[in-house]
Amino acid sequence: MKWTTALILALVIIMPTTVLATEKNKVEKFADRTYGFEKISSKTVASSKLFAYDSGLTFEYPDAVRGIYVTGHSAGGARFDSLVGLLDTTDLNAMVIDIKDDFGYLTYEPRKDSELIALDIGKPYIQDPWAMLKVLEKKQIYPIGRIVVFKDSVLAEKRPDLSFMDGKNVWKNGRGESFVNPFLKEVWDHNVQIAIEAAKMGFQEIQFDYVRFPEGFEKRHETLKYEFETYGESELDPVQRRVEAITDFVEYVREQLKPYGTKVSVDIFGYAATLTEAPGIGQNFSRISENVDVISSMIYPSHWTSYFGIDKPDLEPYRLVAEYAKVENEVLGTLKNKPISRPWIQDFSASWLGEGNYLQYGKAEVEAQIKGLKDNGIDEYLLWNAGNRYSTGVNYKQ
Repeated sequence: MKWTTALILALVIIMPTTVLATEKNKVEKFADRTYGFEKISSKTVASSKLFAYDSGLTFEYPDAVRGIYVTGHSAGGARFDSLVGLLDTTDLNAMVIDIKDDFGYLTYEPRKDSELIALDIGKPYIQDPWAMLKVLEKKQIYPIGRIVVFKDSVLAEKRPDLSFMDGKNVWKNGRGESFVNPFLKEVWDHNVQIAIEAAKMGFQEIQFDYVRFPEGFEKRHETLKYEFETYGESELDPVQRRVEAITDFVEYVREQLKPYGTKVSVDIFGYAATLTEAPGIGQNFSRISENVDVISSMIYPSHWTSYFGIDKPDLEPYRLVAEYAKVENEVLGTLKNKPISRPWIQDFSASWLGEGNYLQYGKAEVEAQIKGLKDNGIDEYLLWNAGNRYSTGVNYKQ
């Protein structure tokens, strides 16, 4: 008994030192990337292996995440109760809730003692996110906080130096949206700071969206004005420099969130899994997947052109999803660190495709997509409907 006690005490003394040495190397890789925000020290990261941050809320990871998208307006408005009711009466079990939206605003107003106050980007959509999370805890609805990263018109207008300049003006795409520059570490930390607060609130997972350069950037990269920072010294070609920046960002945020025990997921274009890399936007499916806990490909049938030999993908939801799943399984199967696959599927009708090119999506079409995933060994998924109106009567657990 004395020998056993001594051995246990020795292990307790040795373990933190061993962990510290391993984690220190990872943290030092990003030592110059704090830019004024609080740096997570190697000691903190190491200790988190033994003592995770406690938000005061307790959630169990579901048998498989089956979730819905929820805007800040819905999460903070009358629709929230009906969405909770939907999950309470079906096999759905998770919500992806906007924390930083598509414009760059926080969907809540931070508390007075929050460091986020200084950012001045809070909106009162969710009056009390902590109370909201308590409701989800009571119902055991798995909470995922969505953060839109590099599409950020608010930050671009406030800080043009963090964006792309078209002459004397901040560059906007055809929809009037601006992006901030993924090469800049100050932009990284802007989003990390928001993610850390969401983790402290009790969100079990942070989902990063728009983790990319603007679409078609390869056509503008030589005419727009922007900073490269350390990537300006790179000998990589323009495509690989963009890939390097996006991959480094994903690795960085995962490292920064480790002390909070929070999973990291990334949304990615579905077609990225079918290419070595998406040249304009900097997304390399394999390299991003290696650095996340969850990869969420957006595989809405409506968003594919003729692909996998399917002329009109929106008309064949099962076949499109099944064919995609086969490709993704093959790619993920080659990785050393394989993430959970949790694709976004379609629960909306793409009438913009024109008559004869789209279906009115409902119960049958949603179930077809779920079955396409299930038949290929993928049990997790998320439903997208921008207005948060989801089909009724769906068998979510095929």
